[in-house]
Amino acid sequence: MLPDKLFLEIVTPTQLVYSGDVTEVVLPGLQGYLGVLPGHAPLVTELAVGEITFTPRATQKRQRVFCAWGFAEVLPEQVSVLAQVAEKAEAIDLARAQSARDRAEQRLRAKDPDTDFMRAQLALQRALGRMQVSGRAGRE
Repeated sequence: MLPDKLFLEIVTPTQLVYSGDVTEVVLPGLQGYLGVLPGHAPLVTELAVGEITFTPRATQKRQRVFCAWGFAEVLPEQVSVLAQVAEKAEAIDLARAQSARDRAEQRLRAKDPDTDFMRAQLALQRALGRMQVSGRAGRE
């Protein structure tokens, strides 16, 4: 008999972002998004910059979390996310994310030989991800 819930835990090096029973989880894997339902086959995957969505069993209201890199372990009744960065949608400072986007775009346009372009691209990716997750919060 398949389980009817998953225990989801999302942690970063500094905080517990979420812990509780959910009915489904969608994770931003390096090869694309991965949907997880109760009873999923065990796996470990590396996470990219993106959005974790999940539906808490108690409220059935979809939740969104911005995620930047890390790993997820999926078991039939549990999903553990160890993320470098994870922020609930409602905790994202949109103005700060927009400023970070503007700074990153400015560094990328500058063509300065001293600019670390990889670092600027990653900063832009994080800022755009935060803005996307923040913009979707509350629209469902």
